[in-house]
Amino acid sequence: MHSSVRFLSACVAVLLGGAGCTVGPDYQRPATAAPSAWKEPAAAPPAAPVGLASAWWRLYQDPILDAIVARVVAENQEVRVAAARVAEARARLGASRAAAYPRLDGAAGSTRRYRAADEPATVGEHRLAFDLGYELDLWGRTRRAVEAGAAELRASDADRHAVLLAVTAEAARNYHLLRALDEERAVVEATAALRRDTLALQEARAAAGLINAVDVTRARTELASVEAELHALARQRAQLEHALAVLGGQAPAGFAVEARAGSVPPPPVPAGLPSALLERRPDLVAAEQGVRAASARIGVAQAERLPSFRLTGQAGLASADLRDWLESPSRLASFGPAVTVPLFDAGRTRAEVEAAQARHEQSVAVYRARVLQAFREVEDALSDLSALGQQDAAVARALAAARDTARLAEERYGRGLTNYLDVVDAQRAVLQAERQDAQLRGQRLVATTLLAKALGGGWSAEAPLAMR
Repeated sequence: MHSSVRFLSACVAVLLGGAGCTVGPDYQRPATAAPSAWKEPAAAPPAAPVGLASAWWRLYQDPILDAIVARVVAENQEVRVAAARVAEARARLGASRAAAYPRLDGAAGSTRRYRAADEPATVGEHRLAFDLGYELDLWGRTRRAVEAGAAELRASDADRHAVLLAVTAEAARNYHLLRALDEERAVVEATAALRRDTLALQEARAAAGLINAVDVTRARTELASVEAELHALARQRAQLEHALAVLGGQAPAGFAVEARAGSVPPPPVPAGLPSALLERRPDLVAAEQGVRAASARIGVAQAERLPSFRLTGQAGLASADLRDWLESPSRLASFGPAVTVPLFDAGRTRAEVEAAQARHEQSVAVYRARVLQAFREVEDALSDLSALGQQDAAVARALAAARDTARLAEERYGRGLTNYLDVVDAQRAVLQAERQDAQLRGQRLVATTLLAKALGGGWSAEAPLAMR
């Protein structure tokens, strides 16, 4: 008896002494090439730093946009799906952690065995037992599984923030486009009113015999064309309004945004944006945590190829008669180590290790691809802002010239020096330039939204509050 106890104590000491060993590679962040500066220049730095890493949409200082995005954050169904995935990952991590603790099972049963037909007597047994099992994490398989589960939980949480950033950016984008349509519609409505006045004037002049019918029909054509454009703008606005409703988790029939003309200047973008801002992008955080989890899974697979050690114990009562349960002969107990050594599995465990290594290589490639895509998105947004600013200045000059041309054409037509077609062409040029000006202002706002999204939410160096 004493020799068995000493042998068991020696086994436990040896196993516990090696419990600090952990197989598998330790995580190392994949190397990526980060540019020292952006290819596309940003705007000049503002007088005071602007940009909010959290609630970045407040950069536009628009209460209506704030209310819309707040509803998107609270009610968007894609965000709720992502939140449920975080809860799932948290539960899986809890299951992995539970494997590091002993497991206790209880079992109760009653059996009755009949003898031969000529002997009616029976033999029975009533049994109540508790089984204790504990697998020593000698090779770190459980620790690696917990490491992988923790990384997967962080990746799920980062994915939730990526979805949140995507839907808020989409809401801001649709809102800016909707406001650009409001401004454009105001321009077209003013032009339609002018066309109506012109048509009335032309009809009066034709009735007086001062002009021919061609000028009247041309004026009617221009009015009908402008009215058709109003209907097209209304259709586009309705679609954007419906998209905002769905992003906010409600049916389009119960949602409306009051029309409002007037442009809002885009927020200034500071110069010298550091590429380190990309480190807070939630999709990059998720991709890196995926690499960490895949690295830990290699250790889990490698540990399956090594012997496993378990401590098992059992205690309980067993007796043919329930009245004898409390007697000493009815009591049972056992305790001892168990070793399982994999001998032959036709290469299954080796294949699992190779598969885990391949998945790790995939995750590294995915991470590097997302880093490159992040750099591209920032460069695209910066180049858009630069080009749109220059285009807006050119359109402003074109608009001023078009208005001067229209004024001169109307004066010449009034003095009979030109025909009405020159007036129509000049007015068309004014309308086109005014609409293009309104569209460009909306596009510049959209470009700042895309830049804020590409940088992980604004361009402040502060980490997003939601990610802390």
